[in-house]
Parts: sequence; structure tokens; C-alpha cells
Amino acid sequence: MHGTHPEPSLHGVLAEFRTPDELLAAIESARAAGYTKLDAYTPYPIEKVLDALDLHHSKVPLLTLGAAIFGAVAVFSFAYWASAIDYPLNIGGRPLNSWPAFIPATFEGAVFHGGLAAALGMLVLNGLPRPHHPVFEVKRFVEHASKDGYFLLVEAEDPQFDVSAVRRLLEGLGPVEVNDLEN
Repeated sequence: MHGTHPEPSLHGVLAEFRTPDELLAAIESARAAGYTKLDAYTPYPIEKVLDALDLHHSKVPLLTLGAAIFGAVAVFSFAYWASAIDYPLNIGGRPLNSWPAFIPATFEGAVFHGGLAAALGMLVLNGLPRPHHPVFEVKRFVEHASKDGYFLLVEAEDPQFDVSAVRRLLEGLGPVEVNDLEN
């Protein structure tokens, strides 16, 4: 098997459009054709694109809340255990469970655990770090994605993906260019 190279697998089909309105029309057309695994690349955030791709639902806030609650309960429990159970010191007749003294540490535990979960959750749920993405093999993407290009990617993972049908759909929308992306 020396000298043979495996066939590259297809990541998807990428089309470049001139304006945000053309990109939105392409997203709507792809959705109407039944495609669900879509991604868009724009030089600046466009709220309508996020709405069209239904990208407003994230698990990061729930993950952050859960970790913050866990952190608060864990730190408060540790402070209570250390002060009232493990090493109780009765100084001046004060109660062993002096909970007001535990509140600053409890707050800090919630902030620390919530912040850590938000950062790690964002990285993991976004599939980062990803040092290379197939879109960087397209010359026009590299030259225009951060300046004036609006790109739509139909991913090969889509259950209805057929490369020729996707190419016909995207080419019928008048793009600047259509490219097949290989992994």
C-alpha cells in the first residue's frame, strides 16, 4: 500500500455571495430545500444570519449556572465543615456555624466555578481549539472572509447532502464562486 493516498472526504460545499441579503436568501433557499447543517461566515456579526441559522440557543448559560451553584454549595459546605465539624473553636461564645462569615468565600466560589465552566464550556461546545478548517483552503475565503465576502457552507454531514444537488442549488442563486471543501 505504499504510494497510495486515501480519497479525501468531502466536508461540504461553500458558496460566496456579494451582499448580506444574497446570503440570507441563500440560507432561506437551503433551508427550504431541507438542509439543516449550514454555517455562514461574514466579515461582521449579522443578527438576521444568526436568526436564519437558528444559532441563538446555547448550552453555555445553563452550564455556567449549574457550575456556579455547585461552586457556591461546595465552598459553603467546606466552610461549614471546617468551622463547625472538623475544627470547632468556641471563641467568645460565638456560634460554630457563623454563616455570615462564609458568604464572601461562597460568592467567590460561585464566580470562580461559573467563570471556569463558561470558558471551558465555550471551548468544548464550539469544538475548539481547531487549528485548521477546510474553508482556509479556498483562496477567495482567505482573501474576502474578513473584508467583504459572505459565505454559506452546506456541510456533508447533513442527512440530505448530495454534492451535485447542493452545487446546483447554490449555483442557481448567483454566487461569486462555489467550491467543494475536502477534509
